[in-house]
Amino acid sequence: MPDSPLLTAAAVAVIALAIAVVVAVGLKVLRSFRDLGTDAERATYHTLHAASQAGQHLRRGLNPAGAAKASRHLRTLLGCDALAITDTSGVLAWDGTAEEMKPRLMDLAAGVLAGGRTAVLPPGPDGTGTGLAAVIAPVRADSRVVGVVAAFAPSAGAGLVRAAGEVADWVAVQVELAELDSSRTLLMEAEVRALRAQISPHFIYNSLNAIASFINTDPARARELVVEFADFTRYSFRRHGDFTTLAEELRCIDRYLLLERARFGERVQVSLRVAPEVLSTVIPFLSLQPLVENAVRHGLEAKEGPGHITITADDAGAYAQVTIEDDGVGMDPAQLTSMLAGHIDGDHVGLRNVDARLRQVYGDAHGLVIETAPGEGTLITMRVPKSQPGHDA
Repeated sequence: MPDSPLLTAAAVAVIALAIAVVVAVGLKVLRSFRDLGTDAERATYHTLHAASQAGQHLRRGLNPAGAAKASRHLRTLLGCDALAITDTSGVLAWDGTAEEMKPRLMDLAAGVLAGGRTAVLPPGPDGTGTGLAAVIAPVRADSRVVGVVAAFAPSAGAGLVRAAGEVADWVAVQVELAELDSSRTLLMEAEVRALRAQISPHFIYNSLNAIASFINTDPARARELVVEFADFTRYSFRRHGDFTTLAEELRCIDRYLLLERARFGERVQVSLRVAPEVLSTVIPFLSLQPLVENAVRHGLEAKEGPGHITITADDAGAYAQVTIEDDGVGMDPAQLTSMLAGHIDGDHVGLRNVDARLRQVYGDAHGLVIETAPGEGTLITMRVPKSQPGHDA
């Protein structure tokens, strides 16, 4: 049956519409490309874009998964036939042709890894043994050669030699940044261990003494305190994670204060006000307990008569805001400032460690805010983002 004129017209209309859409999209892409201006500006854009894409995959340093993804962008950047990335022990990534050379690359790169100087190997039996030349440039992190970038092309001109060297230097910067990030993580872990060490001698000794005082007079209370002490130490000395939730930290503080009240009785009075919506906020592990311990040890212990601690946690838009206030003996603001800056040692090392960790994790704008004066008590404010991708409790 012949097609009806109506169907034919409809088909023509659909085809025309499709062509119009393709042309419009093409013109839009072309127009956005032309917006970059000159050929030099477009070349700069492509270079920066490729470097940016590659950098995302090297954030954790030289490893097979990141190097494999980065090598694709770096080969595009150099315009070579193949590109390889190695560490000191083996080939991490190969992108492009001539993979038959891959098993020999570490032998070819041995001199570069040992001496730290770029090697240029011609094609043929006296060089790479294939139809491609190679430029093998060292990746130096600090004073160490940690790997190489090898570019393969039909010939190794001066431009490719210089470009491969620049790419290797750029990879080295990414490695150094990854090592710096790792060092910051190790520093945070060391500071957490330091906080645990501070808790251990002072608090454990006093808590055990308090528990012992109830064994004969109130055995049930002694048993309750032993359970709370076990739960507190289990949390404080746990071996996993640099982060916890606000709810978990507040539970730890509740156990801590229960044990301290066993020592001080009615001398320590506590008020707590917490907005439920901030309980799931992720915070650095052991970042609140040292602040409360500071209020007890340095605020109320030296004060005559009862003292009061007020703990609040409020929803402040994109942030959770926690305040710890005591009406104790207070501190000298100038001395406190010097202590937080690390210029002098003092009894408030817990405050300094928490302040340093907050600044490392969230930036200098998120350090502790401390308002105090001799005889006027102390108010400590901590603000942390409620949304923290990458921080798991």
